[in-house]
Amino acid sequence: MQINMIFEISAGLMTLIIIFGVWEAIWKGIALWKCGRNNQLKWFIFILIFNTVGILPIVYLLFFQKKRK
Repeated sequence: MQINMIFEISAGLMTLIIIFGVWEAIWKGIALWKCGRNNQLKWFIFILIFNTVGILPIVYLLFFQKKRK
């Protein structure tokens, strides 16, 4: 009985980790692409190094990316 409950918790946790990993990869990829195109090396390095479940890339994309004319 207890082994099944542990397995269910582990499966749920693994699913959550995979969802957060995909979420992070999508936002990080978009933000790194924009940083690279806008020559913003400091932001590129910060986003590349820190894993923040997509928060830092979203902040960059909303507030700090250079606006193209």
